[in-house]
Amino acid sequence: MSILKKRYPELIVAGYRNGYFLEEENVKIAEEIRRAKPDILFVGFSSPKKEQWLAENMNHCAVPFCMGVGGSFDVVAGAAKRAPGWMQRAGLEWFYRFIQEPRRMWRRYLIGNTTFIYYIIMEKVKRKR
Repeated sequence: MSILKKRYPELIVAGYRNGYFLEEENVKIAEEIRRAKPDILFVGFSSPKKEQWLAENMNHCAVPFCMGVGGSFDVVAGAAKRAPGWMQRAGLEWFYRFIQEPRRMWRRYLIGNTTFIYYIIMEKVKRKR
């Protein structure tokens, strides 16, 4: 938090919490977010958990802008490095992350991306019929 305050002294943080909670706590957490009345909500736990959590709870939170940011907090905190500029421009930042943490990322990129590509192909085939 101190890194963000140094970069953006006018920043007002309405609240934050870790991503380790039970599913039964979702309603309570969404209500806490609603009461804090933030303008922006960043959700930084792993995929697809953050997307699922947002899909289920975003409306109850009543935040104008919600976004799953994954490992962005690690980058801001200095715990992870971003890819070199040329890799970012080429759309290869995911590959740089994979190289940094292959044990953690292999399933996401090999299985997840393959499944995603399969669904895209199937959708295109359906639309051509």
